[in-house]
Amino acid sequence: MSTINKKHTAYKTIGEVAKELDLVNKKTGHLQTHTIRYWETQFKQIRPIIRAGKRRYYSLKDLKVIKYIKFLLKEKGLTINGVKKMLNDGQSYTIDDSINLNVYKPGLKTTKVIKERIKNISKIIKELKNLKNG
Repeated sequence: MSTINKKHTAYKTIGEVAKELDLVNKKTGHLQTHTIRYWETQFKQIRPIIRAGKRRYYSLKDLKVIKYIKFLLKEKGLTINGVKKMLNDGQSYTIDDSINLNVYKPGLKTTKVIKERIKNISKIIKELKNLKNG
């Protein structure tokens, strides 16, 4: 089977998006494209081009938004409504990698590691309070 290398700026199919986001059923190996279709119904920011045969094509902007939604739902544990609020409040679609609960830096003393974890947890609490009070 030949592999076609798409340009980075090319539109992606729903299967390519699911694969890139690792939306795969661990038991069966099937792509979970239904998740993306559900998110389309919940988030107006996702607007794929729908062609003949109802095939969906996602732009880089769509992909960025979907990645952000997945991050907020799966990594941050927000609800659909929480994510909607963030997106509707004009939050940028970037993932803050600086917030990391699993802080491990070789050579750091245990006290420093704990202080780093507390600092990161405080960031998350502040972020959640901002969402709640929004």
